[in-house]
Amino acid sequence: MKNLVMAMMLLGLVGAVAWVGFRRTPVPAQAAGEPTVGRRAPVIVELFTSEGCSSCPPADAVLAALEEEQPVDGAQVIALSEHVDYWNYIGWADPFSSAAYSARQELYAGVMRNERIYTPQMIVDGQAEFVGSNGAKAREAIARAARAPKADVVVTRSAAAPADALSLAFEIRIRDVPAISAGDVAEVLFAITERRLASNVLRGENAGRKLSHTAVVRELRALGRIDPSTNAYSGQTRMALIDGWKRDNLQAVVFIQERAHRKILGAASISCK
Repeated sequence: MKNLVMAMMLLGLVGAVAWVGFRRTPVPAQAAGEPTVGRRAPVIVELFTSEGCSSCPPADAVLAALEEEQPVDGAQVIALSEHVDYWNYIGWADPFSSAAYSARQELYAGVMRNERIYTPQMIVDGQAEFVGSNGAKAREAIARAARAPKADVVVTRSAAAPADALSLAFEIRIRDVPAISAGDVAEVLFAITERRLASNVLRGENAGRKLSHTAVVRELRALGRIDPSTNAYSGQTRMALIDGWKRDNLQAVVFIQERAHRKILGAASISCK
């Protein structure tokens, strides 16, 4: 009887994660909650997910709870949901997926010495990675990241923003960046995310389900680097509002990330309303 119980536990663990080798051969991952007070340090929480993966909806729910409830004392969770494209071949092309997010996940795998990429994978401040549906592990990693030194990042809507409602302009000011790893450079990245998105999935592993998403990354690009002589950055950027995006649900996110070590050194976000 004891051996039977052990075997069942092992089988449960085997089915808990959807693994994908670097050749992108998929295989199939587990739920959030605790209150917050005082000043919060921004923490970037990335989720690599896909509508083609049956293990991903619970992780999508964890990310939504982290963003909405802000359950970690001292931390401001800034969510980034990055939909990968390597599950698209099994019958359902995720409408939010991009090869750019698959490539970003592979960069993390190289730095973290993971032999495979998988979904759902959550990464906190570029340093801690784990199965994205593990809410307890997420809160642990977020609390740890919130205690690390952070740059002072301010992002505001530009006074020079066009009045045509078809694009938005932002001003970014960064100072007091924590020490950058030796031999590395720190890049300033800009993302647009959209919440309250949903899909009726018709095929693939999630066929027949309506899936909800938050903080879906619609755009992600580098703006420049932190100037090592001043330990700061200032600049402007503009983004076009793509047809189909709902402006009230959009958020602009700015964060600083080491190019080689992938560590995130600071972040800020602002609503696009």
